Amino acid sequence: MLGPSGHLDTFARDNLPPPDQWPEIRLDGFDYPEWMNAGVELTDRMVERGFGDNTALIGNGRRRTYKELSDWTNRIAQALTEDYGLKPGNRVLIRSANNPAMVACWLAATKAGAVVVNTMPMLRSGELAKIIDKAEISIALCDTRLMDELVACAKESRFLKQVIGFDGTANHDAELDRAALNKPVRFEAVKTGRDDVALLGFTSGSTGVPKATMHFHRDILIIADAYAKEVLDVTPDDVFVGSPPLAFTFGLGGLAVFPLRFGAAATLLEQATPAKMIEIIETYKATISFTAPTAYRAMLAAMDAGADLSSLRIAVSAGETLPGPVFDEWVKKTGKPILDGIGATEMLHIFISNRLGDSKPACTGKPLTGYEAIVVDDDMNEVPRGTIGKLAVKGPIGCRYLADDRQKDYVKDGWNLTGDSFVEDEDGYFHFAARSDDMIVSAGYNIAGPEVEAALLKHEAVLECAVIGVSDEARGTIVEAHVVLVKGAEAGELMVKILQDHVKAVIAPYKYPRSIVFADALPKTESGKIQRFRLKQKPSA
Repeated sequence: MLGPSGHLDTFARDNLPPPDQWPEIRLDGFDYPEWMNAGVELTDRMVERGFGDNTALIGNGRRRTYKELSDWTNRIAQALTEDYGLKPGNRVLIRSANNPAMVACWLAATKAGAVVVNTMPMLRSGELAKIIDKAEISIALCDTRLMDELVACAKESRFLKQVIGFDGTANHDAELDRAALNKPVRFEAVKTGRDDVALLGFTSGSTGVPKATMHFHRDILIIADAYAKEVLDVTPDDVFVGSPPLAFTFGLGGLAVFPLRFGAAATLLEQATPAKMIEIIETYKATISFTAPTAYRAMLAAMDAGADLSSLRIAVSAGETLPGPVFDEWVKKTGKPILDGIGATEMLHIFISNRLGDSKPACTGKPLTGYEAIVVDDDMNEVPRGTIGKLAVKGPIGCRYLADDRQKDYVKDGWNLTGDSFVEDEDGYFHFAARSDDMIVSAGYNIAGPEVEAALLKHEAVLECAVIGVSDEARGTIVEAHVVLVKGAEAGELMVKILQDHVKAVIAPYKYPRSIVFADALPKTESGKIQRFRLKQKPSA
């Protein structure tokens, strides 16, 4: 089933799920050599193909060409193997904000045959320790501005032996940078198999115990050759910008793999607020944007104040479902498409998406070429079209958890169960209903929170909102909306009544929020995704 391996440290392959627990993997149309290294394909190979002088990365006040990126990553890879004893198959953790140095470290470690774990700056030592223990990580590369938590973690860790600092600014003045400076710009990359694990993407489980999703060298190229090629039609003239952390596979794809696969440029922001993204779009004439719906609402508001987003040709929305009103307003104001899509860390990236010329509000689109999706009930029977059920997916990439019993929950009968509730319409388009565990069952009715949110967002007084289910003695659960009002709108009982009546007029009346809580802001992740679970932890009004 698996091809040859170039790993001397066999930990990753030894801890793949048993073959009978794998999803069905469909590789038709995705043909790669038996031996290949994704780090080489995204750097040296691009130089060989004539992109050496093209800008690859923009960040921290500098532009770096593909030739510069290739040389830089080769030097780091040489330092990792010669000075720090990195062996093919060793796990390497990288801790950094989004900057060119983080991308260089990821590519260099990949060239050296490592299995890379990218992590976010927000993680604390206790959270890092869980990741390090799970993946038995011995080497960590860390932006010197973020060393404290990792150093504290290393003191207690039985696995982590080396924490090596790199300079996340443009100064190249840290331990790893100095070691790399004296190395040649040529490096004989480790001969890895296309089926060697190259990346571990960590995702939190409902129990709080992290799960590590295992992705091969071929998978890193597949997401570009599927989604980025088919949906985005990337060209070397494109300039990417986005907010998701590179530690998320959504960010790693959108801000590193996709541009580098096609000779385009990536702009990297350590603080990717909507204001900063607008600045980058205006300065570098960015053409493709990756962020969450909440950020697009902020960007639309900025357009009213004179922001120029005219260089964008595509806006990609993911992380959470794109509300219909945001879709409509974006298309109306910009005249450009905004593409909703759904992906999963287990699947590495987006597998269902709208297309250019085939997109509509409140619709996630159709599966990419090579992928199949169905909607099923609890017994894995496909439900009639128009019926809410669980989304099940197959394709060239599928869930493989690192030594985790939860593999059996995610994969059933060869299908990946993403944990999302969807409806497939008569024309084969998929429509998001809710996260399966976020479906609100109130007095026997199934109510999808995102549908209520979309209705609320159509009211001119609502800036942002998030809907959750809260316990209620009479109905079991009721719909509760947490609402941020626009400036000048007044919170109070009258506004509660106005918004409730508005929702009843827009969607079925039984779905209206029986409780409305007004807030100054909603809790969000670093990438702008609303954290509804935090609202559930708060006492309701």
